[in-house]
Amino acid sequence: MRHLAFSLPLLALLATCGPLTLYHKPGVSVARLQQDELTCETRALRDAPVANELRQDPPIFVPPRRVCGRHGHCRTHGGYWRPGNIYTVDVNAGLRRRIEAQCMASKGYRPAQIPLCPPGTKVSGPTNVLPPLTERSCAVRLETGGFAIVEGAPAAP
Repeated sequence: MRHLAFSLPLLALLATCGPLTLYHKPGVSVARLQQDELTCETRALRDAPVANELRQDPPIFVPPRRVCGRHGHCRTHGGYWRPGNIYTVDVNAGLRRRIEAQCMASKGYRPAQIPLCPPGTKVSGPTNVLPPLTERSCAVRLETGGFAIVEGAPAAP
């Protein structure tokens, strides 16, 4: 549990560094997008439920080692086996992502990665309706958890 508490803030920080990734359909309200995403996520979870399997990495043999002291006396420490790590894999995760993507595509959405705007870009508020995307489109993540898509500076040649 301690590892999870440490990794969640790190994941949140990393998520704010990269481009804004979302499903996009010009003219659709963000509320409708969120509703459609929830519908598709629910359908995907129903059709490809979580199916965790326990797996284990192969064991590793650590060979014997010889340790010699200052006076030339040597001792050999025997080798040993180190067990492989045990971990869990959701074998349906990939299928669930594909089902969700297909569902969103059937509703007219396409995946989009919108680069982040330069620091200090002024926005009037969150985006409520998805605008058409151009080469100049960029996104600002808001402290409220929302985002704003704006027309930024021209793309560098």
